[in-house]
Amino acid sequence: MSDVLLVEKEGGIATVTLNRPNAMNALSRELRAALATTFDELEADPETRVVILTGAGDRAFTAGLDLKELGSGGGNFSTQATITDKDPVTSIGKFSGPVIGAINGVAITGGFEIALACDVLIASENARFADTHARVGILPGWGLSQKLSRLIGIYRAKELSLTGNFIGAAQAAEWGLVNRVVPHSELLSTCRQLATDMLSVVPECLPAYKALIDEGFAQSFGEGLKTEARVSGEANTKVSSSAIEERREGIRQRGKSQA
Repeated sequence: MSDVLLVEKEGGIATVTLNRPNAMNALSRELRAALATTFDELEADPETRVVILTGAGDRAFTAGLDLKELGSGGGNFSTQATITDKDPVTSIGKFSGPVIGAINGVAITGGFEIALACDVLIASENARFADTHARVGILPGWGLSQKLSRLIGIYRAKELSLTGNFIGAAQAAEWGLVNRVVPHSELLSTCRQLATDMLSVVPECLPAYKALIDEGFAQSFGEGLKTEARVSGEANTKVSSSAIEERREGIRQRGKSQA
């Protein structure tokens, strides 16, 4: 594995760290390729069921595409940064288990798009978000223009994307962009606990439920309901009454412990 990306595995959880802290974890061509390849490999690893994605250091999750590298190359932006590269957002999206984004600092433009590829976002108090595509003079190609408006509403999405302004962690939480904000020192431990909670559900339900949510989200509400009826109808016939009864006590005890 390239040293621009670190991977640690333990107990079904892989922690993937973008490791260019001196460059604010900017997405160089090497890092983009490593990120895409790593998620392809994690999907092929049956032992890895949840991924935590974060950045090295305190300043940046990732500052997006490495503009210094792009500015020094020949040709146009598309040939340098999109067509010839493996797409890390697509590879992240193909991972069948949950991906938890541990947003430790700024997530800017392409870095914002990497964050939006995750399933759950937990933000450090240091986190900030900005879509500066329009300030660079390019348009997004990893889904931001469509995902952001669906997540926070079209008016807020237009405000962010058409100004290039930053929002902090608290405002991101208020707008529903992140699940919650935690002290920086507690970011990874919070994400690991969340990953552990996810691993404690019925194993086959973890990827199946994620896939059901994602499939329905990409459809109209009516089509999504039809999808749920079809998928649940097929899956639930395989669950026995005895299995439900065995799991009921575990749910009851969990409810008591979390009261």
